[in-house]
Amino acid sequence: MDLTTRQDLPVVFMNECDSINELKKIGQKLVVCYDKEDQIRKQVQNVGSSEVTGGVFITNTSDLGFLLQSSFPAVYLNLENGEIILNYMKTISNETKSARFEFEKTRIGTKPAPKVARFSSRGPSESCPFILKPDIMGPGDYILAAWPPDIPSSHLRDGQAFSDFNVLSGTSMACPHLAGVAALLKQAHPDWNPATIRSAMMTTSDFLDSSLQPIQDIGTQNQVATPLALGAGHVNPNKALNPGLVYNVSSEDYIRLLCALNFTRNQIQTITRSASFDCSNSTLNLNYPSFIAYFNTNDTVANGTTVQEFERTLTNIGDEMSTYWANFTQMEELKISVEPDRLVFKEKYEKQSYKLSIEGPKMLKNKVVHGSISWIESKGQFISKTAIIDPSIADTLAL
Repeated sequence: MDLTTRQDLPVVFMNECDSINELKKIGQKLVVCYDKEDQIRKQVQNVGSSEVTGGVFITNTSDLGFLLQSSFPAVYLNLENGEIILNYMKTISNETKSARFEFEKTRIGTKPAPKVARFSSRGPSESCPFILKPDIMGPGDYILAAWPPDIPSSHLRDGQAFSDFNVLSGTSMACPHLAGVAALLKQAHPDWNPATIRSAMMTTSDFLDSSLQPIQDIGTQNQVATPLALGAGHVNPNKALNPGLVYNVSSEDYIRLLCALNFTRNQIQTITRSASFDCSNSTLNLNYPSFIAYFNTNDTVANGTTVQEFERTLTNIGDEMSTYWANFTQMEELKISVEPDRLVFKEKYEKQSYKLSIEGPKMLKNKVVHGSISWIESKGQFISKTAIIDPSIADTLAL
């Protein structure tokens, strides 16, 4: 039956929809299923195996991406909205219960958004745990994307569907968004190199969602997302056009990092395509717009404190005459200090360096502690924000 005719259909409440045999008896009707014990996947499979016209699923599960392309028309409601349906089913007689699906409405301004998807790749990087992974977060869930017309876009009960477009999810959808932003920044600023573009996107990204609360992570049951899940934050293209300050990185800086990671000369030569490099000044302290300090190492003395220091250099690409003040969030169990806490730039492209120190116990109580440091321009025109994260090395490297 074609649901696009806006015809009202009989609707039947089948509780947990756990019996395929009972579902097959319903016929050309809409079925309502109540997910009480996180069995939404099984319920969708059961309804799909029956001949019902469509399904309404009431569930507390927010990660529904794997159910988006079902073989039958389906609607998913949270418990709050689902209560309206349940009350309707209780108060209306069986003979007059009816409903219809409408697919022609788009909702905008959904709150809270964005969220980190369950499938999103998380850090730290096993190959280079001293550099933040991921760098940044971008749209990658339920994205309308181009699709090969000769490959089925979906599989329906009555056959395959073909289209020039498809709704997809994954890092392969987030990456084009970030690449597109990078291309627009390069067009607006032809003199920017890749490191400048990356820094501009990372230091101006958003930590807060549309409800002005910290971005949540679906993969941790909607807890506050850490930089190991969202990176520096969610990309904000308009802010990235004018970041004020940037963390630049040269090819020599990358070579010194490869040396510090104990890459062999042959490996470095393969990467750089050159035999002309020097490892005498190797360092893990890359001029990157993030800081990662590892605690809970295999130290025989668990008591006492330790201090980890990082040095960064900022380049002024904003106003010629500008002053920035450091502002950082307090992090549990840790003491953060910045020297100097004020940077004065007298001209454009001038460079200024600062040192960030993180002091804390050798053994942290929490697996991951995170915060940020922001350089705020005295006129309030620019804010350059950088993530600080202190994970337990034993736990994070096991991810």
